[in-house]
Amino acid sequence: MEIFKIAITGNVGAGKTTFIRTISEIEVVDTDRRATDETAALKQNTTVAFDFGRLTLSPEQLVYLYGTPGQSRFDFMWDIVINQAQAYILLVAAHRPKDFRGARKILNFINQRVQIPMIIGLTHTDCEGAWQADDIVLALGLSNRETYPPIVQVNPEDPASVAQSLVVLLEELMSASADRSNSYSELTTQSVH
Repeated sequence: MEIFKIAITGNVGAGKTTFIRTISEIEVVDTDRRATDETAALKQNTTVAFDFGRLTLSPEQLVYLYGTPGQSRFDFMWDIVINQAQAYILLVAAHRPKDFRGARKILNFINQRVQIPMIIGLTHTDCEGAWQADDIVLALGLSNRETYPPIVQVNPEDPASVAQSLVVLLEELMSASADRSNSYSELTTQSVH
């Protein structure tokens, strides 16, 4: 059995829990609690540890989805989840530019710990005040078009949209795996000669 471990991360209210609930074939295990800080202005409940969902791709392939909390005070959970993940999606609410700095902090936090495939999922792109993808990418500190990850628009409430974003991420993961295999083959060939 092949199991893909995928982290879903981003700021509070970016759509992480909804994303997992929309696609999971099992009842999502969550650690939602009543929000008591500034998060309460955005939503009633918030994730304090992680969410977990599962999706069967085939009889031999499963996807485990782990959603992280959005608040930086729970960054120890970001560390735990991301160190087990093979790839991740950073969800960014396109209509809340005040949250871009926090999304950038999450991105930097993760990239300092692991180098794994990732994509950026833009949520709330249909809301008033939503920024364009190119502007969001710059706000996240990604300035080189040749090296930044795929960017997809995703509606966390739409199963087809969530599935499409997972397809893009799994393609990135497969591509990275193939690149590592090719590099290993080249090293082995060079060592023999």
